[in-house]
Amino acid sequence: MIELFPDVAPKHVENFIHLSSSELTGMNANMYKDTFFHRIIPGFMIQGGDPNTRFLPDDDSVFGQGSLGYFVEAEFNDIKHERGIVSMARSMDPNSAGTQFFIVHKDSTFLDGQYTVFGRLVTQESFETLDKIALLQTGQRDIPIDRDAAKIIKTQLLSRADVSNLLELDPPERALGIAPTTTQENTEYVDEELGFSFLPPSGWQITKPTVNAIDESTGKPVTPAVAVIGPQNSDDIPPTFTVKVENSMETLDDHVRFLKGTIQWDTTTIATEGNLQHNGLDGYLIVVDQIFENTDGETIPLKIRAFLIKSPDKLYTLQFANSEAHFSKTEKQFSDILDSFTITGTSPTQTTPETPSEGGGCLIATAAYGSEMAPQVQFLREIRDNTVLQTQSGTSFMTAFNTFYYTFSPTVADYERENPVFKEAVKVGLTPLLTSLTILNYVDIDTEQEMLGYGIGIIMLNIGMYFVAPAVVIIALKKRIR
Repeated sequence: MIELFPDVAPKHVENFIHLSSSELTGMNANMYKDTFFHRIIPGFMIQGGDPNTRFLPDDDSVFGQGSLGYFVEAEFNDIKHERGIVSMARSMDPNSAGTQFFIVHKDSTFLDGQYTVFGRLVTQESFETLDKIALLQTGQRDIPIDRDAAKIIKTQLLSRADVSNLLELDPPERALGIAPTTTQENTEYVDEELGFSFLPPSGWQITKPTVNAIDESTGKPVTPAVAVIGPQNSDDIPPTFTVKVENSMETLDDHVRFLKGTIQWDTTTIATEGNLQHNGLDGYLIVVDQIFENTDGETIPLKIRAFLIKSPDKLYTLQFANSEAHFSKTEKQFSDILDSFTITGTSPTQTTPETPSEGGGCLIATAAYGSEMAPQVQFLREIRDNTVLQTQSGTSFMTAFNTFYYTFSPTVADYERENPVFKEAVKVGLTPLLTSLTILNYVDIDTEQEMLGYGIGIIMLNIGMYFVAPAVVIIALKKRIR
């Protein structure tokens, strides 16, 4: 039995009622029936509401990714995520809640202010059911082995007068200090505990949830986000900037792969991406276009820019989101925030900053072969890291080359994604280069002279293949025509 909070989350309550009521008709009504709680973490929460668990019950790989093609704008509030609280699940985008929700098993106040609380359990039987589900045996990805025991078999909308066994509960506890504060001009935001600072735009509101970090080895969300919200646009979508910090000993590439695994590809496309440096730390920038549909059926194109910064023991995720129509108007604010963002008490992961690359390989190759994990891209990365950058002359060459390469490669990569024919042509053009680079796999390079010798040889070989040979063919054809 769930008591709903329409006063703090009216849009989420309206959405939840429509999805769970057996008395309503129409598209998506009574959708929750026969779904099951697909993610169970005892001591933390149980998560359900994924339509994939109902319509694709035999495909575990899609659990947690389901939606009905629309999203509900965030209604973050100051209600604490204590035992029995019902809150809406979402992806990195604050406005990406749809059908999936979770029920808190044990107090998890580190989530406060980051997810929309819209209800709570109100009967003893409900709490007992919560405990039973939380104790179910689970397999990979916290999916219950006995799915019928976690299934929702009936949903019904009732008034308080229809329920006789309601618990006498106090009003839900509110988190102190979570109320938004408006920033003044030139006021730096500093978080000493999480170790970062930045300069927010004047007049924007900062929401700082209660901090309660959790070790990542438990598999649970760790540190909370700081949200900075700008003035609302004419399309009712305010620009938002969020910071998330989590303890991590994984590589940046691991986090990039995880991030891409959370993208809902049916409504999202990548506009651009690439590896960058931020104050000597490895970083990854991705810009995506996403179609947002609110509960009224209105479709609003969004643009989201996320920047991952990896320190030796933490991952900092900075995200800026706005409607596509207004994104350019606030892009400078995001750039200013990014320029001012400072990680305190951390030294860079490398003494010599690396030059930008995409997916550890290159922008053009990644776009051509469709994935940073493609063998061709991984081959380029291995040649770069394990051979070229192992010598001073190779490092100097890559620095000079990338200064030139990144003046045009983003444009070429974007055009590859837009034009399949051009993409295939680039693949054909890359084949001679990849073939010539295989030479470096069969030689031992121990000195600067050897690196220079083989490097110059491969450069001359590629000049011959890409320029000299075509020129010879063209000249020969011209002579025959004459």
